[in-house]
Amino acid sequence: MQRNRVGTSGLEVSELALGTMTWSRDTNADEAGGQLDAFLDAGGTLVDTAASYAEGGSEALIGAMLGGTVARRDLQICTKAGIRRTASGGFVDASRDTMLDTLDDSLVRMGTDHVDLWLVHAYDSRTPLEETLHALEIAVNSGRARYVGVSNFPGWATARIGTLATGRPSIAATQVEYSLLQRGIEREVVPAAVEVGMGVMAWSPLGRGVLTGKYRSSIPADSRAASEHLAGFVDPYLNDHSTAVVDALTTAAEGLGATAQELALGWVLAQPHIASAVVGARTAEQLELSLNATRNRVPAAIVDVLDEVTAPQLGYPERR
Repeated sequence: MQRNRVGTSGLEVSELALGTMTWSRDTNADEAGGQLDAFLDAGGTLVDTAASYAEGGSEALIGAMLGGTVARRDLQICTKAGIRRTASGGFVDASRDTMLDTLDDSLVRMGTDHVDLWLVHAYDSRTPLEETLHALEIAVNSGRARYVGVSNFPGWATARIGTLATGRPSIAATQVEYSLLQRGIEREVVPAAVEVGMGVMAWSPLGRGVLTGKYRSSIPADSRAASEHLAGFVDPYLNDHSTAVVDALTTAAEGLGATAQELALGWVLAQPHIASAVVGARTAEQLELSLNATRNRVPAAIVDVLDEVTAPQLGYPERR
């Protein structure tokens, strides 16, 4: 698997990151272990998690694996903080104390003294960016995080925190949703990230699973769209626009002897601003289809066609 430099930082990661959002909840330990083995065998290195995934269960499962047959040196771990849980639910909190307390808890759950990449999970409008940045600085200076970044930040906040970091540990990455069904980051987030030297990591590069084609005729009983806690995550992409994109993708894939999943993910990997794409799966067999995208590159002509049929509409002031 190819390794890419993350922005202008010294961090290099595998072009696919193994997503663990469902680990310990929908994906049990045996299934997770099978996924990790397949990922490492394919040359993958970066595992993506968050303190809020399964209320810490995902990180705990990673920790169990690190305490078993998986060596810490074989993994690059990316985790996130900034979602605080209360009795009434979770909310965004990127304050210094919450961020650092959460990081300490993450390290305990995973049984490690550092993470390779630590991200602010979401933009917090109530906490000054300077305070959040200070938490990132403390994490790097204390050795608890090798590199830091942000996630789900709008374009202006991406540019702002990247600029504020001048003279401090730089903001290496931004992780945002990106696929043939969601190209909104091309308007402002990508230009902002490139300008301040951040690498872009794509989450949900398969359009929340819709681009695999599994929902073309019905909702499979074992799919996320049929899950009580994930149905709302998939539902926004179960529409006529998505159907048209999936139909075009399937036709192109059939002509190449590939799958829609390989083609959709291959398109993301072909974008020059993408450092890594985060892929999740319920089983190792499902993950293998994503790994195939790193072995069989999408022809440039097909990339161009998919660009054209899914291009976001640009207007003032983004349009040049």
